[in-house]
Amino acid sequence: MKQMLIHRDDLVKVIAGRDKGKQGKVLRAFPAEGRVLVERVMMVKRHTRPNPNRQIKGGIAEHEAPIAVSNVMLICPECGPTRVRKQASTGDTAHHHRQRVCKKCGRLLDKK
Repeated sequence: MKQMLIHRDDLVKVIAGRDKGKQGKVLRAFPAEGRVLVERVMMVKRHTRPNPNRQIKGGIAEHEAPIAVSNVMLICPECGPTRVRKQASTGDTAHHHRQRVCKKCGRLLDKK
């Protein structure tokens, strides 16, 4: 399983597929499958049968489907959509923590 450089709550832009050009927040990441769930991207319709016991209304429900992580690009606040690299954090050498960095401008992308 390869490590994904896109995490939950990241702002991403879709670079391939039927929703190319759209951008949204990552709602959930699935590292084992190499997929991410992006807000208002890859919307699919699901026909649901009413179930009064569980308070489910019948009809056609729309929700997001996972999209391949290779089809999205992280958006840097400074320079826009960019690739990401990992860089060893400066300072604390006791914890070998690596942070995500923008490939274009070198800005730290991790909130911490």
